[in-house]
This record gives sequence, structure tokens and C-alpha cells, in this order.
Amino acid sequence: MDVSSRLEVWQQLAESCGLSTVQQGLQQVWRLLLLCLICRLCCRLGPSTVKHVVSALSGMYGLYIFFELHMLWMLLLGVLCYLVLLLSQYSSSRGLFLSAVILIYLLIGELHLIDTVTWHKIRGSQMVVAMKAISLAFDLDRGAVGNLPSPAEFLGYVLFVGTVVFGPWISFSTYKNAAEGRKLSWSWLQASFLSLLKSQICLLVSTCIAPYLFPLFIPIHGNTVTHKWLHAYENAVSFHFSNYFVGHLSEGTSMLAGAGFTEEKDNLRWDMSVVKPLSVEMPRSMVLVVTSWNIPMSRWLKTYVFKNAIKLGTFPAILVTYSASALLHGLSFHLGAVLLSLGFITYVEHALRKKLAAIFSACILSRPCAFDCSHQHKKEYWVMLLNLLFSLLAIFHLTYLGSMFDPGVDEQEVEEGYAAIHTIQRWSELNWASHWLMFACWVFYRLIQ
Repeated sequence: MDVSSRLEVWQQLAESCGLSTVQQGLQQVWRLLLLCLICRLCCRLGPSTVKHVVSALSGMYGLYIFFELHMLWMLLLGVLCYLVLLLSQYSSSRGLFLSAVILIYLLIGELHLIDTVTWHKIRGSQMVVAMKAISLAFDLDRGAVGNLPSPAEFLGYVLFVGTVVFGPWISFSTYKNAAEGRKLSWSWLQASFLSLLKSQICLLVSTCIAPYLFPLFIPIHGNTVTHKWLHAYENAVSFHFSNYFVGHLSEGTSMLAGAGFTEEKDNLRWDMSVVKPLSVEMPRSMVLVVTSWNIPMSRWLKTYVFKNAIKLGTFPAILVTYSASALLHGLSFHLGAVLLSLGFITYVEHALRKKLAAIFSACILSRPCAFDCSHQHKKEYWVMLLNLLFSLLAIFHLTYLGSMFDPGVDEQEVEEGYAAIHTIQRWSELNWASHWLMFACWVFYRLIQ
């Protein structure tokens, strides 16, 4: 394909896909953005109780816009969580007890009460409400939150319009700061707009660029094996950017509603960060990929799951953490398979790099070393080469794990959740390469111990 033909195809793609994608994206979210602005203004002007009531009501209406009457399931979950906290307010194990109740509620809802398509539509919001309630329960147990909030305050938190539809999880203290209503500023508006702009760009990449990456945008051809891996990479990139779209959109809605700032003395910075695309697409390690994929959720899992399970040992705590994440995402085979595979991959990678760093006294850990670390070798060429090798290995794992998220499959299958056979078929086509490579790395780690 010559340059003129390629430009013509790009123009057709921009007209047929790009414009319609942006238009549909804005049509879906403009009312939610307006609700976030109304909530922001009420938090700035209204009295305390009114702020929480407006937060809850605007959140409920935001849920209704996207899910109609199915929003009652999120409201029911919020009311159930508050009743459990109220009845167990003198217990010191409210976090564990509420977690068990929420898990039972989610399982019963998914298995018996709601059809599969509807459940997959609302599970993101269900997950946000559940995470907020669980974090509040553990904070009450630890004394980080002094007293059980009032019903209005609790519902205002779990149904906060800036986060209840697209996320992310925010702590109760973050919501309280948002409810105080910091003054309106250009920096607030600029940060919100920039995140919303990023979300639309990511949506365009996911929908109109990633599925046609090879050879339309990057002219790479190859044999049958190469074609499989190039197609897998296209699927992975499309899935990645759909996640970045939601992540940046959630940044925008959160900040627009008044959350997501840090305050140092008199300096207020609107700097909420949910995703770090560069850390995923050009990763140093799979460990950093996991934390950069959804920063608030990674923080939630570390604070409320991993730290409570660490007494079982590092590897069991990692498995418990990824299992908790899988259960929150619903009974989905493909997500469970990906998350548990990630658990094994990140553990093996972390353990292997830690051992190699000790042997060679080199800065090749999963996370970048501090400038004053004790390693003798920091920026030698062979150290950078080893880190590059692990980066390429991470891209390989990401391509493999993301290969199943095929935007070309039947829409009904996507809405109901990919079947187990779909996951097995995709990974079989790639010869289970990532799992075999992970096993080889584990064997190598055991040999050098």
C-alpha cells in the first residue's frame, strides 16, 4: 500500500470511526459531567447534611442514566452495608464480616437474581460501592475513622457521583475533603478537562487505531506464527486503551465533582492519577504494570487485602489478593484466569529479579532503586540491557494475557463475559507460551537459590 492509498484509508477511517466514536462518547457522558458540576457547586455552597444528600441523590441519578432501574442493586448494596456496619458497630472485625456479607450478596446476585448481561453491565459500579464500604469498615476497625458516619454521610460517600459510575475507589477521608468544597479555580477546571480529553483520545485509539495497527498503521507482515502474535498484540493494545479511557474518564469526573487533590500548606494541586499508560505500554516490570493499571484499586488491594493476609506468607498473600480482585470482578473465567496468572507472573518476576540483584549487586529489581541504594552496579550497559530484557518479557506477557480480549468477537459474548473455551482457545493458539516461560523462570530461580 503506497502513501497516497494509506492516507486515503486513514481519512475514511477518521470519518467513519473517529467522528462517530467521539460523538457517541460525549453523548453518553455529558449528563454525568453536568451532575458532577452540580455536586461540586452544592459542596461549595450548601450546609453539611445537604452536601451528603446531594452527593447521594446525584449519584443515584447518575446510575439511573447508565443503568436505569438496575441502579437499585447498587442502592440496595449500599443500604445493606450500612445496616451491617450499624449492627456490628461494637465488633472489632467489621471489615472481615462485611467482606463476607458483600461476597455472599455478589455471588447470590450473579448466580440467581440477575441475568448475565445485566450483571456484567453493573458490576463495575457494584465493585466501587463494595470497595468503599469494605475500606470504611477496616478503617473503623483500625481507628482511622473515629465513628460510624450518619446514613446521609455514608450514602453520600458510597454513591458519590464523581466515582460511582466509572470509579475509581476513593477513601472516606478523600470524600470528606471533597465535601468540604474547596474553592473553584482554573487549575481545577484545567485538570478535569485534560483528563477528559485524554479519555477521548484513548477511546479513539482503542476503537479506531489499535484494531488496525498492523499493517495499516505499522506496515509489518509475517508468517502465520507472526500474524498470530501481531493480532494478539492488537487485541491487547485495544483492551489496554479501553481501560485507559475509563481510567482517565474517572479522573475527570472525580476532579470535576471535587475529589482528587493534594494540599500542601496553601498550595492545592488537582493531581488525581488512576492510570499510567506509559508504565504499562513501556513497562519496567509486570509488578509496575499491575500497580499502574488501576492505581486506586492497587492501593486498596494492598491496604485492605494484602496487609491483612501477609501473616500467611508472601506468596499466599499474593494469591489471596488476586483472588479477592477476581471475586470483586465477578465470576468470570477469563478475568479470573488473567488475574491469577498475573499473581504467579508478578511473584516469580519479583523473586527472580530480587535474587539476581543480590547476586550481581545491580539495580535490576522490579521497582527502580533509590539513588542512594547499596548496589555497586547502577547504570552500566549490561544492567540497562538486563532491565530492557525484563521489559520485553513484560510486553510479551501483556500481549499473551490480553490476546483474549478480542474486539472482533460476537457482541453478545462480550456482554455475557467471554466463555472459558474462548480463553483456552486464544492461549492454545499461542501455545501457552507465557505460562511456559513463567514456569521456566521459576525453575531458573529455584536453581540459583
